[in-house]
Amino acid sequence: MDVSILLGMKIKSLLFCLFSAQSEVIVPSQPVVSLVGEDVVLPCHLDPFMNAFDMFLEWARPDLNPRFVLSGEGKHSLKLSKVKVSDEGGYKCVMSALSKASSVQLVVGSVSSPVLQVTKNNNGVLLECESADWYPEPEMFWLDGEGNLLSAEPTETVRGPDGLYTVSSRVTVEKRHGRKFTCRVTQRKINQTREKHLTIPGKYKSLIIYVITELNSKYENNSVLQFQIISSCSPALLLSAL
Repeated sequence: MDVSILLGMKIKSLLFCLFSAQSEVIVPSQPVVSLVGEDVVLPCHLDPFMNAFDMFLEWARPDLNPRFVLSGEGKHSLKLSKVKVSDEGGYKCVMSALSKASSVQLVVGSVSSPVLQVTKNNNGVLLECESADWYPEPEMFWLDGEGNLLSAEPTETVRGPDGLYTVSSRVTVEKRHGRKFTCRVTQRKINQTREKHLTIPGKYKSLIIYVITELNSKYENNSVLQFQIISSCSPALLLSAL
């Protein structure tokens, strides 16, 4: 073998040992958050930088069997497409040649906008709020027009077979509470909030005008259904149709 080639190989090997001793496998120090259905990339690199293209790299999830989710040469970051709830967990970026690894946590979330229903009862007006397809389990609050928390019934929570949560809550409001209300659903772990606002008309005449306006928007292509609802003259039915 040519002496210069042999010398080059030794120098390359020496530099590899030197840099590999100093290099660390770097992944995000904070959890990576992704919503269901999105694509997400879990980055991984060496610091200080060294050419790792020819190195064998593995991404692993210790809680899976088999635990390796990606392996190959020259692949650093891990891309997950159309993320599912089951993708949540800890991932480890492993540089076998360096005997080094680092872990990153993937947090998966799912959100949806709440839906409101309004009915009149003997004590005032009953407001009902429901929001489905959340993950992790969210919290639900009722607020008045000034942003103050209202004392509501305990939130009901149901978890479906897909692992997603549906939450619902009810509160009865009176004239002293004002006419503007908000149902807020929040999940602090994924920093997501959805809310729905409602203004209750002050008089029955205003109520009908309000409902007609809303029905024109919701059932604009079904005038027969609009007439059937409005002609009922039932405040509860009018409001529940929204």
